[in-house]
Amino acid sequence: MSGTPDLWLVGIGTGAPGHVTLEGQEALRGASLVLVPRKGPDKADLAELRHAILRASGSGARVVEFDMPGRDPDLPYVRAVELWHDEIARRWSAAIAAAAPDGPVALLVWGDPGLYDSTLRIAARLDPAPRVRVVPGITALQALTAAHAVPFNTVNGAVVVTTGRRLRDGGWPAGAESVAVMLDGACSFQDLDPAGLRIWWGAFLGMPEQVLDAGPLAEAGPRIVARRAAARARHGWIMDTYLLRKG
Repeated sequence: MSGTPDLWLVGIGTGAPGHVTLEGQEALRGASLVLVPRKGPDKADLAELRHAILRASGSGARVVEFDMPGRDPDLPYVRAVELWHDEIARRWSAAIAAAAPDGPVALLVWGDPGLYDSTLRIAARLDPAPRVRVVPGITALQALTAAHAVPFNTVNGAVVVTTGRRLRDGGWPAGAESVAVMLDGACSFQDLDPAGLRIWWGAFLGMPEQVLDAGPLAEAGPRIVARRAAARARHGWIMDTYLLRKG
């Protein structure tokens, strides 16, 4: 096709094919090309999950896999992320150019493309810029609160969504009754005073491997650290999140 194909970013939830909405399934069936990242042999099941979701949706799109680059750990964090995103965008462009699709290109985005995900920022680096369509998905936070059957917020209470890095650096956010933490590979809740705090934690949410724990932070925190380490060692990777609440 002439020009740049449309780019569809389809949220696929947190690992269960049932998390993909009807709109998401329709988009996957309507795509001409689907790009699937490969993240190394220890994370091969992440690519296979995407293939399983495509099969379940009835998609007949051509699938092209590409190797995800690594992030330079020796650079300052923000600079390393910028260069990492630049390289991912180059690999998308190369894969799309080589495939020469005659219709929209889709990417299956873990969770939702709008929450703590950089796919939209990477898409903005493409030149020429494609027309981008976002199909929302179930977030890890939705899957977490559903798994524990707890509300995301207290009545009229403020919730801060943050990262493990910011929780470690800044402590408990001012004014928040609840704190939802994403992208925390260091169990940063360990840096908080546990008195009066409760935690709801989950890993592999929505997948058969799902692991949950909850309770007063002083009691549940050490269990979570141990269970997280064991699950990561068993699978070679882990995706987890947690909710903290006062009172």
